[in-house]
Amino acid sequence: MNEILWRPSAERAVASNAFAFLHWLGAVRGRKLAGWPELWRWSIEESEAFWVAMWDFASLAGDKGGRVLDAGGGMATARFFPEGRISYAENVLRYEGEREALVARGEDGSRRAWSRDRLRAEVAAMAAALRGAGVAAGDRVAGWLPDIPEGIAGLLGANAIGAVWASCSPDFGAAGVLDRFGQIAPKLLLAADGYRYGGKVFSNAARIREAIAGLPGCRLVIVPVLGDEAAARIAGAETLEAFLAPHRGAPLQFERRAFNAPLYVLFSSGTTGKPKCIVHGQGGVALKHASEHHLHTDVKPDDRLFYFTTLGWMMWNWQVSGLMTGATLLLFDGNPFHPHPGALFDLADEEGMTILGTSAKWIDAVHKAGLEPRRTHKLASLRTILSTGSPLAPESFDYVYEQVKPDVMLASISGGTDIVGCFALGNPLGPVRRGELASRGLGLDVEVFDDEGRPVRGAKGELVCRKPFPSQPIAFWNDADGARYRAAYFERYPGVWHHGDFCEIVEHEDGTAGVVISGRSDAVLNPGGVRIGTAEIYRQVEKLAEIIEAVAIGQEWDGDVRVVLFVRLAEKVGLDKALEDRIRKTIRENASPRHVPARIVAVADIPRTRSGKISEIAVRDMVHSRVVKNVEALANPEALAFYRNLPELAA
Repeated sequence: MNEILWRPSAERAVASNAFAFLHWLGAVRGRKLAGWPELWRWSIEESEAFWVAMWDFASLAGDKGGRVLDAGGGMATARFFPEGRISYAENVLRYEGEREALVARGEDGSRRAWSRDRLRAEVAAMAAALRGAGVAAGDRVAGWLPDIPEGIAGLLGANAIGAVWASCSPDFGAAGVLDRFGQIAPKLLLAADGYRYGGKVFSNAARIREAIAGLPGCRLVIVPVLGDEAAARIAGAETLEAFLAPHRGAPLQFERRAFNAPLYVLFSSGTTGKPKCIVHGQGGVALKHASEHHLHTDVKPDDRLFYFTTLGWMMWNWQVSGLMTGATLLLFDGNPFHPHPGALFDLADEEGMTILGTSAKWIDAVHKAGLEPRRTHKLASLRTILSTGSPLAPESFDYVYEQVKPDVMLASISGGTDIVGCFALGNPLGPVRRGELASRGLGLDVEVFDDEGRPVRGAKGELVCRKPFPSQPIAFWNDADGARYRAAYFERYPGVWHHGDFCEIVEHEDGTAGVVISGRSDAVLNPGGVRIGTAEIYRQVEKLAEIIEAVAIGQEWDGDVRVVLFVRLAEKVGLDKALEDRIRKTIRENASPRHVPARIVAVADIPRTRSGKISEIAVRDMVHSRVVKNVEALANPEALAFYRNLPELAA
């Protein structure tokens, strides 16, 4: 851990947006800062000045109003630019011309490209069609779509008229769609007739019929992905082209609204009940994403930015904001391992990808598959790799630099749907250290608290944020008095945002400070009263070639908690005593005796959410014969059966 694996060259650092921002601060604002550590400290100590500077440096279109921050009611109700006016869509669509804005690739090799002018024209037609359909400011528009250009046009068209967007991916069942969209009552639904995944074709016609029956008063527009006649013939439905045709050629108009007016609703994973409907404001999203894209990720106008995501994960919303920098977005619809495990590396070469965004699980999977893209691919343009979804293991850092590309900024990033952004992410001016997230977010007063609410170093604790920031949710849907919102983030430490990650801040002699995340707090193990993050176990177990992935839980046993480890094994590997001994030895020697599981059980599959995160809570509930509250939130609910009434856990 903490070994430096990469540093930016002097030329790369000087060419970065962060370096330009430091120079701009000195030349324009008279604030001279020596480097990243000073920049981070200033962004916290004078956070209002930082966010004003970020607005100006990113050249956001809009009016700031007279006040930067209204925090009189405390952090939970704090509002940035309370008198400000802005249009998210106007800022995203600032660039014109024939240069590619969106390139959509399918797992079958298909390719569609929209220029900046084409995207603007599609958004204009979408906005006019929505108005023509009676959609007004504040109404909800929903998308049940793959990662295709029409989804981005839907979001931006809705925002252009002040409507509120929400989305999920086409693999959601009707019940999962209704759990989400049923809470917000959309006025119009854009639904794909189906999708392709892993070389197979899936029709959505039956699910659309079931879902639309549970959304009274919702107009249905079918987006043709398969050309499925059955979906096109659903009673009351119209095709996207028929919906847009009367409005082709409409002028592109933006309505600037309050900085804290709703932009979209994001949904929590819903593994502990119905998903929370988290409402985000358009100005806060634009400003926070500007800081992350410009300063932390170093996105430039000539970049080709890719994130493997779906419309059910916040990283899709995050990627859309990349258009504000002038970058081209690369979209992908399908299985990232089809037709072979190196499919995304093929895409990187074919499209000149400069920034590759993915999950920690994908990096681990291509590592375990034995891929050596440094030998098999050129990756000439690739300069940044982003990883999120779960903690990136130190061995995955090694793999990227040894087998993918040695000269690349690898940024492990972490935040969440709750803030539609990151609390910790990359630092283009500093080193990449093995196993660490390089920096706390600029403008975010991130700390680690112990149980008594005191900052700690050299120990793990709870990730908190002590000052307001622009992308805090403006509300939960149907939470008029804000009670559920306050309970979600401000109950543990009154007046301080409690995020629910178990982590540690690591300070270095050069003034930088990295973050090591050990897992979600609600999944922390507590054997003998000692708190253990599950990621600490996964880091050790998943370096063994025999193990594809693992999930650890605490089983209530004999008045205490014992650690139980479930492992999904590689093909033709069995869990015998020798392998169990190796697992325990690896954990004991590299973590601690407290981390060693009391029981190790082989399973055929591990339940995960639709954004690919392992659901430790669902496993824990099954082991304890408790009801899993929202099975529909899982991508593979059939996996739960492997954890019911296990004889290995009866003694």
